[in-house]
Amino acid sequence: MKLLIITAVKDYEKETLKLFKKARINAWSNLDINGFKTADTENLIGNWFSSAAGNVNSVMFFTFTDAQKIDALLEEVKSFNDDGDGYNPIRAIVLDIEKSV
Repeated sequence: MKLLIITAVKDYEKETLKLFKKARINAWSNLDINGFKTADTENLIGNWFSSAAGNVNSVMFFTFTDAQKIDALLEEVKSFNDDGDGYNPIRAIVLDIEKSV
């Protein structure tokens, strides 16, 4: 089992949910978050939040699922980002679960 965490600007919430559906991930949690960064970031496009400095209304999703479904979702995220404007990519990370109770 792995933990998948995704962040996106709030405007991409519906699109992100569609990506979960395409990857056949049927259970997740989400919460509204505010992303912050200063304008002195060297690589604005590569930053975790959007290219705009300051407060960014965002959403975070997380799910515990198997690697195969995560791989499918990551492919969908990559495709979405490749087709997008490049300023507000969806970001995803995967963490191994070593222990749980």
